[in-house]
Amino acid sequence: MSKEEVRIALIQMSCRESPAENLSKAVERIRSAASGGANIVCLQELFTTLYFCQTEEYEPFAYAEPIPGPSTEVLQALAAELGVVIVASLFESRARGLHHNTAAVIDADGTYLGKYRKMHIPDDPGFYEKFYFTPGDLGYKMFRTRFGNIGVLICWDQWYPEAARLTALRGADIIFYPTAIGWATSESSDTVRSSQRQAWKTAQLAHAVANGVFVAAANRAGTEGELEFWGNSFVSDPFGQVIAEAAHNGEEILFADCDLSRIAFYRSHWPFMRDRRIDSYGDITRRWIDG
Repeated sequence: MSKEEVRIALIQMSCRESPAENLSKAVERIRSAASGGANIVCLQELFTTLYFCQTEEYEPFAYAEPIPGPSTEVLQALAAELGVVIVASLFESRARGLHHNTAAVIDADGTYLGKYRKMHIPDDPGFYEKFYFTPGDLGYKMFRTRFGNIGVLICWDQWYPEAARLTALRGADIIFYPTAIGWATSESSDTVRSSQRQAWKTAQLAHAVANGVFVAAANRAGTEGELEFWGNSFVSDPFGQVIAEAAHNGEEILFADCDLSRIAFYRSHWPFMRDRRIDSYGDITRRWIDG
């Protein structure tokens, strides 16, 4: 076994109305993941609450909390006890009237390493996140943990190759994607459902290949209101091969062993990093290239 082999666990679970119950459930799942040998555990997007962004209401703002704060304190103590790294997506209250969709990263000794604020904020039917969240302003991050260098992007960030590239360029070997994505319950076509899910997966597999990194997406499960979350949490190696995948329904702790020493092999055989023409990419910062 390589000295750089890391076992990760993705927590795919359903949520209830009570944040306290959801946090307790997540703690239980993290304990189970640690018992299964996990070194890094990633929770799904906004794991302490129902996915409240299906509508625009003022009441859910009461769920927001500071980071670090009450939930991260619980998880810091747990990480130190179990010796695991924890990635936790929470509704952050930054200031009065200013909120973010944020992931906290806690090292295996309980140290709070920092946070990533979701950069791309959707505004689609059933996903009215712009009502709740201010776009992130911390940029793309890499966190040096006991078990390797990791990056975190959140859900809608999954569709943007620029986000994955910049996270990889900062040195992340694994990119974690806490996620809450699913079908509208009114969508009954199996063909449409399958194509939506496959597009979601394909986009992330491409990030793994193009950047020579492991990609791990932790999605929620269950039906909430008008959304049926499709689960299917998965882990891809840097060649875009799915090495572990959860069921599309139901709760699951998904384990995957990632040999980080193999990244050099992948990148030497497909040397995309070597051949990047960074001198030619200036226009990428333009909204559109007119004319």
